[in-house]
Amino acid sequence: MAKAIEVAGLTKAYDGLVAVDSISFDVNAGEVFGFLGPNGAGKTTTIRVLTGLSRPTVGSARVLGHDIASDIVKAKKAFGVVPEQSNMYDELSGLENLIFMGQLYGMPRLEHRTRGEELLKTFGLFERKDSKFATYSRGMKRALTIAAALVHKPRLLFLDEPTVGLDVMAARSLRTIIKRLKESGITVFLTTHYLEEADMLCDRIALLVKGKIVAIDTPARLKAMAEEKPALDVSFKIPLAKAADELGRRLPGLAVVRADDRIRIYGGDADVVLHAILGYATENGTQVAAVSSLKPSLEDAFVKLTGLSPLVMAAEKGGR
Repeated sequence: MAKAIEVAGLTKAYDGLVAVDSISFDVNAGEVFGFLGPNGAGKTTTIRVLTGLSRPTVGSARVLGHDIASDIVKAKKAFGVVPEQSNMYDELSGLENLIFMGQLYGMPRLEHRTRGEELLKTFGLFERKDSKFATYSRGMKRALTIAAALVHKPRLLFLDEPTVGLDVMAARSLRTIIKRLKESGITVFLTTHYLEEADMLCDRIALLVKGKIVAIDTPARLKAMAEEKPALDVSFKIPLAKAADELGRRLPGLAVVRADDRIRIYGGDADVVLHAILGYATENGTQVAAVSSLKPSLEDAFVKLTGLSPLVMAAEKGGR
């Protein structure tokens, strides 16, 4: 299978701080490859290195067959980059922004407007083509930023946190766009800390923690890894604010986390766990409202493979 990205022993350090620590992975042409991890894991640093904005300290990488150290200029002609923060101009209209991007990419003059209008229609923005970018909603701004990265018809698209800060409907619309990009044959390298988003979109996922890759596989296989560590979902008739912490002390060695108004307990012997839950409820003057076993989710796989609470990811995304 053709490779869109090949990374071998890549390390990036800043003033002695290792942001990316000897990572190796491949991205297949035509797939959506997810790069997941909490804030500070090294996701954006990896994109900066792969797109030529930062030089690796150690290691090598090839993007679309081009060595990033010696041939990044040719690679840039064949990939697009969507940064976490928009790089569009507020004073220009949607169409003017796309025309300007076409000029920057050196496209033939006669194609600028045609390609811009084509993308505006694809992204549902054609009716606002003459409106200034500053007047667009947050979701529309994100969509136009992605459209701008596609002006030169790249074979590979780097998407850095594409739906961060968007409302539910805008995020859903962008996920649909990402699916269409894959259907059109474009390879997508997606960084995100939204576990559910990665589960929906990605063919394969790399989990990154503190600059190291702890696992790479399909969402289904990652979730299968969590099956040997069962999870119980518990709710009490009277919500108890400290239930997760107190049950965690009663069940040493198990991951006990709060999930909205429920408590989720990973692993352990079911009889022992249930005995602890019932005892805790009795001592605190309440009863168990419901307890159920769960099919493993990507969140469960994240807990098992990284040893981190999913709250690490939720805290960064503002509890969306």
